[in-house]
Amino acid sequence: MTYTRPASPLNPADEKMYAILTHVLGIFFSFIPSLITFLVFKDRGPFLRQHSVAALNFQITMAIAYAVGWILTAILIGGFIVAAAGILTLIFSILAAVAASQGRPYTYPLSIAFIK
Repeated sequence: MTYTRPASPLNPADEKMYAILTHVLGIFFSFIPSLITFLVFKDRGPFLRQHSVAALNFQITMAIAYAVGWILTAILIGGFIVAAAGILTLIFSILAAVAASQGRPYTYPLSIAFIK
């Protein structure tokens, strides 16, 4: 029987740094950075957990919007959906990163709560 020690909590500066990175990298890599942050650091601090869950839910929501947009490009409205999803991802991810840098919680608008 092996015993593993629970992971030690992150200090507040590290939590902020990882939260900021989660939001900013989501602009370029969709839900992958927030998923990795959630899986690796979810039990290492409440601030980082809140930000990684918020980013993960938003990025999954935007991935669905991108998929629907690409499917609907056949009837021309899809291009608008893809563009809108890209603009929303950029704006809200920057706002979330700024909130994280200030040590404030952030809840993305237009986000479906897949993970709680």
